[in-house]
Amino acid sequence: MLKTLGWIFGVVMLVVGVLGYVSAATPGGLLLGLFMVDGVHNIIHLLTGILAILAVWGSGSYARLYFQVFGVVYALVTVIGFVQGDTVLGIIMVNMADNVLHLIIAVVALWAGFGMKDSSMQMGMGSGMQSAM
Repeated sequence: MLKTLGWIFGVVMLVVGVLGYVSAATPGGLLLGLFMVDGVHNIIHLLTGILAILAVWGSGSYARLYFQVFGVVYALVTVIGFVQGDTVLGIIMVNMADNVLHLIIAVVALWAGFGMKDSSMQMGMGSGMQSAM
């Protein structure tokens, strides 16, 4: 499940990063008419997507680590975005829709990284114990 979620995150971030460069998808600098985007923001989305895909190609521990780091970073971005209002440290432009979406992403990533149980690991441990009995 963790790897599947990593693939979803990776692909979505890559798509969002690419769409940020498509003028038809970013009228007035707003992705889908809602979310602030700029060149740096798009690059961050692309890099985040690439890292997610690289993490899920590795072991489950890389996927978990990705979500832990990604969740903490996005939580910080969320807090800074809410405090500053229209920018994150002057690096990327944000608006309220971005901040709310970043909050949702941070919560899901933190849950995946720190709270989600890896069912495949549990099954593997459980079946090994059953076969030993």
